[in-house]
Amino acid sequence: MMTESTSSGKFITFEGVDGCGKSTQAEKLVEKLFEIDISAVTVREPGGDPISESIRKLLLHAEESMSDRAEALLMISSRAQLTDKVILPHIINGKWVVADRYADSTLAYQGGGRGLSVNALDEINNFGTYTLKPDITFFIDVPIEKADERMSVSRDRIEKEGSNFQQRVRDQYLTIHAKDPDRVVLINGEQSIDKVFEDVWSAMKEKFSL
Repeated sequence: MMTESTSSGKFITFEGVDGCGKSTQAEKLVEKLFEIDISAVTVREPGGDPISESIRKLLLHAEESMSDRAEALLMISSRAQLTDKVILPHIINGKWVVADRYADSTLAYQGGGRGLSVNALDEINNFGTYTLKPDITFFIDVPIEKADERMSVSRDRIEKEGSNFQQRVRDQYLTIHAKDPDRVVLINGEQSIDKVFEDVWSAMKEKFSL
């Protein structure tokens, strides 16, 4: 199992299929934290660090065929760099880190979507992240058809995989939530942006006594 952060800093992640609206909610949460004088930063995956951003370009825009295992290992490599150079230093210094995707994404996309061993991916994730576990994770859940409508015409390599792939990803996210409901909070992403954030903030207040 991953270990929770132990400093005054907190680690919050947003997860979901492409087009679910998680990036918008992550940004809104950081704005809200600033309003109540909590120092917070956002990071995105893959990316968030110069080396991780270089890996992101390869992962999302490679023109050559990439094996599923190479994709998974590159994702976790990007995460390992981000965790070591950005996330952990901020948490140790007392900042709250809000991440647009983290370890659960690999379990959902490369595990559920690609069909790789979720247990094996979990072990490699733990190695790459120093077993860091989010204090709370928001899974913004929307039907695949709705998510597809929201996505832009210009799509990256993984976004182009189609609805069957995305459905397998969503199913794995639902499994992750069912196994760890105390950490992974399921939010109905079909609601308005403001209503989704209302649910997010309600869970934040309860979790952290804000």
